[in-house]
Amino acid sequence: MMRFWIAGVMLAASVGAAQAQLDLSGAAPPTRAGATTGAVPGLNSAEPAPPPKASAEARKPDKNSVEFSVSLASAVGQPLKLNGRDGELTLWGRDRALKIAKLTLAGEVISDPTQKCRIDIVGKQPIETKSLGRPDGLARYEAEIPVCPFTFDVVEGAALVPAQNAACVFQAADCRASPGGLWGPDAASLADEAKAISQARSRADDAAARLLKTLAARLKGKPEADDVERDEADLVTRGHEVCRDYDQEKSHGFCASRMAQARAAWLKARADKLTHEAKAPD
Repeated sequence: MMRFWIAGVMLAASVGAAQAQLDLSGAAPPTRAGATTGAVPGLNSAEPAPPPKASAEARKPDKNSVEFSVSLASAVGQPLKLNGRDGELTLWGRDRALKIAKLTLAGEVISDPTQKCRIDIVGKQPIETKSLGRPDGLARYEAEIPVCPFTFDVVEGAALVPAQNAACVFQAADCRASPGGLWGPDAASLADEAKAISQARSRADDAAARLLKTLAARLKGKPEADDVERDEADLVTRGHEVCRDYDQEKSHGFCASRMAQARAAWLKARADKLTHEAKAPD
């Protein structure tokens, strides 16, 4: 049975928030340890992911394909905040060896929801994550944290955690919190990046428009066309919902640009799947 405990609960009078630690030391085998605060043991010794195997036969380029990809490295080593405002999530490593070097969740006191609280997930080693591939075009990972497991997708310079069915409850700390939302740069740091952010969104929107056109042509007259149209519309709606909570979103548009990337990546994955199925032998 997995063991864990919460220690060091104290009230920070200056900010009116309860502070606690979820200590994962000894909670699981070394491959399931938690993140540290301050210096992270083993951070620089992480082995790089092995290079991809060379293809036996070079693929011929598809003149009708739309190129679109998201850099995983852009989100690594940066202190990310939930909705550009709360907590901290720092990723480390690469590809299948991605780890969570630091995780702090901001929430509310269970006994008094008007008060804020913070949970620091700590341990002797970074939190290991499990690679789930790219089911929707973006690299997806699972963090099996006691009490608060979650998955996340990586976009440019940020991590997207799906909305949780219920908040994580840390009874010993009298605190509940949820990791759901977009973890990105502090909103205050984006003031001078509005132009670059807008350009990134334009590239994603352009790729999405071309991918939609490609999918419509390939699925013309097929029932799958309606499924793609419905799911794509749901993605747009979801993007609006996520970005409502991002701090100062109207001034920089960071969240909207990253949700546009998630949409383009999803469409790219669907188009690539159709291409693969068409080339597969009967």
